[in-house]
Amino acid sequence: MRLFLLTALTMLAFAANSVLNRWAVGPGHIGAVEFAMVRLVSGAAMLALLLLWQRGGWGWPGSHGRVGGVLGLSVYLTGFSLAYRGLEAGTGALVLFGMVQVTMFAGAVWSREAIPARRWIGAGLALGGLGLIATPGAAEALPLVLMAAAGVGWGVYSLAGRGSADPLAATAWNFLLSVPLVLPLGLVAGVAQPDGIGLALAVVSGAVTSGLGYALWYAVLPALGAARAAVAQLSVPMIAALGGAVLLAEVPGLRFWGAAVLVLGGVALASLPYRSFTIRSTQ
Repeated sequence: MRLFLLTALTMLAFAANSVLNRWAVGPGHIGAVEFAMVRLVSGAAMLALLLLWQRGGWGWPGSHGRVGGVLGLSVYLTGFSLAYRGLEAGTGALVLFGMVQVTMFAGAVWSREAIPARRWIGAGLALGGLGLIATPGAAEALPLVLMAAAGVGWGVYSLAGRGSADPLAATAWNFLLSVPLVLPLGLVAGVAQPDGIGLALAVVSGAVTSGLGYALWYAVLPALGAARAAVAQLSVPMIAALGGAVLLAEVPGLRFWGAAVLVLGGVALASLPYRSFTIRSTQ
């Protein structure tokens, strides 16, 4: 029961990033770049404090995957915030989730991993769902492209972090090293004056739903295992859509639900282990 509750709390945190970003950026409480900057700095500070509290210092986790992790995280944070100027919370979360999985699949192909047929089919279904969202009239093209870029960034970040011996320390350092890359964007974009609501939402997204959320995820992940972790993450776009409907009055239409069936069904097919799709002949 404790594992279930902690996992549910983690998925709520992940979904909340979409709702908080949309809530802050959509109505103009804070600029998209400014939101990304505050979220990154707040997340970096929280993760650094966690390391200091748990271990008494900020030990260097090694250079393996650091370049890809820092660049991927920077692209994710920036594209994510910019996309929510034009996307609803649920739609953005679904596009992000689908593109992350497609990027992970592309990484497997690039690495010449053995890929079972069901994973090819799953990737095709997910792409079909993303195509349904991107059909004319579904949403503006630029926000979709930006969220797709964010998904690619997070996918690269995930690929770079595979096999990390200390995921929490690696994440903390990736956040810290991304600050010099993301902060100058504010100078290019021209930093606007955010209001109190926008700043509060950005800090919560960075320190709580990102920093603490990622730390909690790494704590429960070993107990979950790969299969249950994949299934759990299928809930994130649905929670984000529900949060957008309740808090922002963004009720998803039929196009969203059709795309969700394709994307999440495809990801489930591609992610779950083979034995989950077989019927045992013995009792």
